[in-house]
Order: sequence, then C-alpha cells, then structure tokens
Amino acid sequence: MNAKPFNDRFLRACLRHPVDRTPVWFMRQAGRYQPEYRKLRERYSLLEICQLPELCAEVTLLPVRQLGVDAAILFADIMLPLGPMGVRFQIEGGLGPVVETPIRQAQEIERLRPLEPEEDLPSILEAIQLLREELEVPLIGFAGAPFTLASYLIEGGPSRAFSQTKAFMYREPALWDRLLEKLTTAVTRFLKAQARAGAHALQIFDSWVGCLSPSDYRAYVLPHMRQLFAELQDLGVPLIHFGVGTGGLLALMQEAGGDAIGIDWRVHLDQAWQGLGYRTAIQGNLDPAVLLGPWELVEQRALEVLERASGRPGHIFNLGHGVLPQTPPDHLRRLVELVRERSPIFIADFSSREAAP
Repeated sequence: MNAKPFNDRFLRACLRHPVDRTPVWFMRQAGRYQPEYRKLRERYSLLEICQLPELCAEVTLLPVRQLGVDAAILFADIMLPLGPMGVRFQIEGGLGPVVETPIRQAQEIERLRPLEPEEDLPSILEAIQLLREELEVPLIGFAGAPFTLASYLIEGGPSRAFSQTKAFMYREPALWDRLLEKLTTAVTRFLKAQARAGAHALQIFDSWVGCLSPSDYRAYVLPHMRQLFAELQDLGVPLIHFGVGTGGLLALMQEAGGDAIGIDWRVHLDQAWQGLGYRTAIQGNLDPAVLLGPWELVEQRALEVLERASGRPGHIFNLGHGVLPQTPPDHLRRLVELVRERSPIFIADFSSREAAP
C-alpha cells in the first residue's frame, strides 16, 4: 500500500473513519476559472499539458496551493487511454471530446488495441511520481467508466439523448458487451498503473450513465462495473464511484462497487446516503452553479450540505460536478475555509448524539 500522506482526512473519510473536520476538494479544481491556467492554455492544449509531466504536475498542484483543499486530483482527461487504443479524437473548446470515426461495426471494435499504460501513457505516470514527492495531501488518480467512454466512441462526442449509444446497446448486445469488455480491461489497466505510480485513491467517472434506466444499467452496465471494481479491490487504495444524474441508480452503483459514491445536486445527500444504508462513504454535492451566485447563497447552500451529512463519518465535501469556468476563485477559497471552520461543529454534534444513552 502507498505511504500515508501527512493530511489523510480525505482517505479516512473514504473509508468512513472518524475525522476532525470534513475533507473538501473539487472536481475540475484545476481549470479555466484560474487565471494561471488560462494563461497556460494560451501556449498549450489540454493534451499537450498531459504529455509534459512537469507541467501536468504543476497544474495539478495549483489548486492545492491556492485553495487549501484536502486532496489533489491528477490533471488529465478521461479520453487519454483511447488515443493509444487507436481512437482519433480532438478536445474542442466549449464542446468537449470529438471522435473522428464513431464506432458502428464489429471490425471497428476489434481494431481497438489493448492499452499498455507504462508504454502508452508514461507522461501521466511520471507526473504522478513527481506529485508524490511534492504533495502533503492525497493524490487522486482517475479514469472514465466504460459506459461513458463507449458513449463518446459511439456518439462521436457529447450528447443529450445518447440515442446512438442506446440503439447500439439494444440492437447489438453482443457487440456492446465486446466493446465494454475492451474498455473495462483498458480502464482497469490504466487505474492499476496509476496506483502503482503512487496515486493514493482512484475515482471512476461515469459522467453520462445517468441517461439509463435502472433496468438498462443492470442489464448492460452492471456486469462490467462489477468486474472493474473486483479487479481494483486488492490495490489497497480507496475507490470512488461517481456519476451525474444517477439518483435512481445509486443502489446499483453501490452494488457495482466502490468505497465512496459521488452524487450530484439533484438528490438530497441525507436521503441518498440513507438509501445506501450508510454502507459506503458519500461525496458531494453542492451545485457548481451556486458558486456563480452571491457568497451569502454559497454559504447557505454549503451549510445545508453539511447539515444533511450531519457530521456522520464518511462524508467528503465536493461539488455535484466540475467547477464551472465562470466561478470566482475567491468563492472556492472561502468555501474551503467555511467547510474547515463549520464542519467540526456538525461532527461534534453527531458524536455526542451517538454517545448519548
């Protein structure tokens, strides 16, 4: 197992161990809301940053230094493993990943090459090693979940209805399973390599799986996610399972695996956690758009999240999705301070209630 970092609140919370205050970090905490990042992007594309280990490490470190968050998340993109597998894509500003030739047939699936992370993505693994030397908080590695990666491969880019993905899934179930098998193997290898390089925890982003019904998730996704988490279980690092719009899928996501479930703002945290029987940690779930409002609203909504978590061991404060580009950096700094100052009160209240006869 990796050496324990100095500030291990985040890791303890992932395992539902008691902490003195609620750990806080943000998805996309390195990004376009930062003037320093915008300046870098004038010279480098996102993919170029990922190919330069020192620069990738520096971008990852920026929010840790500026915001005082309790965890760093590797600066990368969920599409990275697909390039070495033979997928040509671009990340277009304001749109996201765009795949040159969407998958439609069996031979296109069979042409996907096996991923060899140490050979194919050495810059990412080197960045992790550099970060381990610098960080005093845990480093989170990550990857996209097989369904979300498959949706990009089939749709050719972001989608609202995911109609092409669903049609492929329904009409070609054997090919769908073959595609997800290949992606599951690639994601597993990539995450294992990140853990070997020094990542303290791993998050699986299933950003678009919320488009599915519970029945479809169970039939077309759950078997592959079970396999993925089973393969990662022995790594000795906490595993976070995150999805967007997955209020109706949380029990199935828990069944698939993970030490913590990440939720968005469309569900009440207390109800979601109770529905999971408090058997996993929970991460979330402030609406990122709230940070575009006045500070008084941010404070009110953040305290509501802490109140719903009620100080129970296992809560990691985060947003329900990534930081928006228009977010005032000072709101994030003040939010970290607020969670740091106020969460011990909720934790103390929970402890006294538990200790009461």
